[in-house]
Amino acid sequence: MPSTTIEVRREYTPADEAALMEAVHAALVEAFRVSPVHRNVTLTVHKPSRFLGRLDCPDPERLTNISIFVLPGRSVDAKRRLYQGIVKGLEPLGIPPQCVLVRLHELPPENIGVRGGQAVCDIDLGYPVDV
Repeated sequence: MPSTTIEVRREYTPADEAALMEAVHAALVEAFRVSPVHRNVTLTVHKPSRFLGRLDCPDPERLTNISIFVLPGRSVDAKRRLYQGIVKGLEPLGIPPQCVLVRLHELPPENIGVRGGQAVCDIDLGYPVDV
């Protein structure tokens, strides 16, 4: 049940916004083997004056920060697959790989409440986290 926030500094068409969110979610499904129905992706568009980004991005208007909150347990290889999958998924939208920052936040299962206020440590997720 990853929770993802994508932050950008330019407007996209509604179709491209959907494609951007779907690309990030698809990378999570592939790399972390989460169920495709477990989607929680938010896109935030900042005014460029409110998003000061890295200088190594060849197209500053395409700066893209992605924060993903997950349960611990994924291998380093799974994390690498995630990062590469995200970058590859965003390239067709014109986002250069150097402009993508992915931050993975691992939260203990007792620190996440779902399904009517249950702690994740008390439920069966229906998918493994040790990939």
